[in-house]
Amino acid sequence: MTAARALRTAALAALPVLAAAHVTPVVSTFGPLRNRALPRLSGRGRPDHVALTFDDGPDPGSTPHFLRLLARREVRATFFLLGAQAHRSPGLVREIAAAGHEVGIHGWLHRPLLLRGPRATYDDFARARDTVAAITGRQPTLFRPPYGVMSTAAHLAARRLGLTPVLWTCWGEDWTARATADSVHRTVTRDLDGGGTILLHDSDCTSAPGAWHSTLGALPRILDTCAERGFEVGRMRDHGWPSRAAHRREPLPDRHSSTVL
Repeated sequence: MTAARALRTAALAALPVLAAAHVTPVVSTFGPLRNRALPRLSGRGRPDHVALTFDDGPDPGSTPHFLRLLARREVRATFFLLGAQAHRSPGLVREIAAAGHEVGIHGWLHRPLLLRGPRATYDDFARARDTVAAITGRQPTLFRPPYGVMSTAAHLAARRLGLTPVLWTCWGEDWTARATADSVHRTVTRDLDGGGTILLHDSDCTSAPGAWHSTLGALPRILDTCAERGFEVGRMRDHGWPSRAAHRREPLPDRHSSTVL
């Protein structure tokens, strides 16, 4: 066997191993298992607190409604923004930050990470992070993957960019056409406990058209239920859950200064 043929054979034999390594983090997608085995990734915090988070914004047609409701209730939340959405609505991003809400990123585009290689994953995260940082003047430190699915490349890229991945312990299934305010409230509170993290959506850019209305309708009841159960509601940073970069204000690293894995 020639050296070239031996190398090709070895490379083909390694492909299943490399593929398995890429998708292994997918086990974190399964909520009950993740909540027990990976409490930090699930967003577990202090037992008297619940973190309120929103994905897929900012959206000028819906996000302002959530901001007004949260202001009336004197509640701050964490918004995981899509970079492309933030680029289109920078004023709304600044409004979110000025209201005291925490800003994380949800990637540049809402596409599955398992379909991306290391370079594309890194570039997507970096573009979203740098865009939000340029708008707010503060480098984001939190990241939530689209569909809640991580890959090995995503973990490596997040670490290099100073981003801490965080998922959730309960959600409202508020992205579907069949969702109602009642169903969103019921689904969230069914799995809600102290130290948990709630996932909701303030935009329907990746959901059924108008789905955000159900989320907005459910939100006051969700907040009321948290109060009845003795839970304070707030941001991830109030959750006893510091991110890797601990919200430091620092210059952005040169995204091209080192070789992408």
